[in-house]
Amino acid sequence: MPESQSSYQPAPVAIHPAPAAEHPATHPWLQHHFDSMEQQAEASTLGMWVFLCTEILFFGGLFMAYLVYRHASPEGFQEASHELSRLWGTTNTLVLICSSLTMALGVRAAQTNQSRKVIVGWLGATIVFGIGFLGIKAWEYYDKFVHHHVPGPNFHWDGLYPKPAEQFYSLYFAMTGLHALHMIIGIGIMTVIAVLAWKNTFDEEYFTPVEVAGLYWHFVDIVWIFLFPLLYLIGGHFKGA
Repeated sequence: MPESQSSYQPAPVAIHPAPAAEHPATHPWLQHHFDSMEQQAEASTLGMWVFLCTEILFFGGLFMAYLVYRHASPEGFQEASHELSRLWGTTNTLVLICSSLTMALGVRAAQTNQSRKVIVGWLGATIVFGIGFLGIKAWEYYDKFVHHHVPGPNFHWDGLYPKPAEQFYSLYFAMTGLHALHMIIGIGIMTVIAVLAWKNTFDEEYFTPVEVAGLYWHFVDIVWIFLFPLLYLIGGHFKGA
């Protein structure tokens, strides 16, 4: 073999690894199983809507029971309803409408990255309205205990329909009591959200907890919007406080 055709090996070519792509800084509240803050927010919102759907089914059973018993004795339910104070019921309705407004303003403040004092202020107002609602409802419950309108062995009714009246107040305490429990839970949630807001947790990228808490609060308010006419506005006269 000629010397010119002897084994020839080209000089090795140095292969340098490509520089690693620079990843944009992730938000500190972005969980590892989400790709972006938007995806995380959508998942959280969807989860809250699913939960609220189960709550609709939960309250729906009580509403159906109310409609069945009211259809069986409309006169008895109307007589029992006249012992409720429409003044206090209307006041509580206005209180919850105002709380929905302050809740919406609180969510907006978090979305637009306003100062923590503004966010906490609106959330605090929402909490105050919620406590006011519970205070009025507690006074109404006390009035029913005094007049022995609480279903049970001590129930007393001077009207024409004692059995339907007891059925009405059984549903009244079940429905408004369950609603009040949701209000108490909502106040606790708002307190936690307000503390986080005071710690500057939220900004224009991360406000999902405020938003989903607002959905829960609005749901509780809407439930009362249905309870008020069903329980307080069954014909007849206006009974004061």
